[in-house]
Amino acid sequence: MINEPNTSPPDPEVAAKPRRRRFTAEYRLRILEEAERCTKPGEVGQLLRREGLYSSHLTAWRKARHDGALRGLASKRRGAKPKARNPLASKVRELESKVARLKRELHKAHTILDVQEKVAGLLGFDLESGKKS
Repeated sequence: MINEPNTSPPDPEVAAKPRRRRFTAEYRLRILEEAERCTKPGEVGQLLRREGLYSSHLTAWRKARHDGALRGLASKRRGAKPKARNPLASKVRELESKVARLKRELHKAHTILDVQEKVAGLLGFDLESGKKS
């Protein structure tokens, strides 16, 4: 057995979080065209190994191409879609807070009036005329 001084063992470290590969529409089309030019047995497998792809990639890309050409091959953003902002939303929020504030003030005013009625009744004042009864 011959020891080669330049050969080093492969790095055993694995990335903490693997990154998802993203393929451009142009790359996908180029690979599909290459796969369609393959005529001999094993050529498609060789292409897939060379590019580090799976046969399911070809299947999905062919279906996407059939469904919508480049539009179907373009990468799609994952996750929740951003909601469209309503231009009146800030005004609605502002008015709702104003209504809530006015309701609180009205409740306080009603409470004060109730207390005044009770105090006037205890002291024997008639609130209508303003005289002691």
